[in-house]
Amino acid sequence: MPHNKNLNYQPFQVIENHDSRVLLLCDHASNHIPYIYNNLNISDENLSRHIVYDIGSKGVTISLANLLKSNAILSNFSRLLIDPNRALNDPTLIMKISDNYIIPGNLNLDNNKCLNRINNFYKPYHEAVKKKINDLLSRNVVPIIISMHSFTPIFRGIERPWHISILWDQDTRFSGPLIDFLESDNEYIIGKNEPYSGSLKGDTLYRHASLNGIPHVLIEIRQDLISDAEGQQKWALYLNKIISRLLDLNGLNYIDV
Repeated sequence: MPHNKNLNYQPFQVIENHDSRVLLLCDHASNHIPYIYNNLNISDENLSRHIVYDIGSKGVTISLANLLKSNAILSNFSRLLIDPNRALNDPTLIMKISDNYIIPGNLNLDNNKCLNRINNFYKPYHEAVKKKINDLLSRNVVPIIISMHSFTPIFRGIERPWHISILWDQDTRFSGPLIDFLESDNEYIIGKNEPYSGSLKGDTLYRHASLNGIPHVLIEIRQDLISDAEGQQKWALYLNKIISRLLDLNGLNYIDV
């Protein structure tokens, strides 16, 4: 593990509930950058921006896990150090520029420095996810994987109208009914594979869910709605109300490969 002032540092946080089949994932939960990386020479005002982490996603994930009494695994490092929601061969695995901001500490990295980040942050996170999934499968329990993200309300000058968005690739066993419930409420503007596509090959859900036939969904919430504890709890309560109704659907009880 990398040198860190906190000797108990782990690149991920785990919430365990052995009685639950639900596994919440939060790839971009943290803006933490271990001190040996000198914050990647990012200015202080930029360390709290959306380019560094998914604002509000950690609070929503933890609150939702507590309400659902589910499992959860959250990253404990910034996406700018290395992005766990990318394939290892993805050119955006370690971003050199994000939203027109140059990341000085990511310029001119040699292979050894990249490998260090892969081994110390990326791999342990994914190994923790894989371990939990295998634990559930070993008990003949089909997991339901829910990946929690957030998106900035304005990107490159363009406003994003959705309050919440549901992303999926081929498997719609969970995303379809979830969208139906959200739309039936008529409370929010619902995005469908917005502002990103759910079909990114090599991302976390592709790697751990799609390739293994495990039911899953990715949820994106607009960051201005969950920028404080009150908003995070509000959305966790709302999602708990809906997700709890969906967990017993027949289509979620088998591996679809």
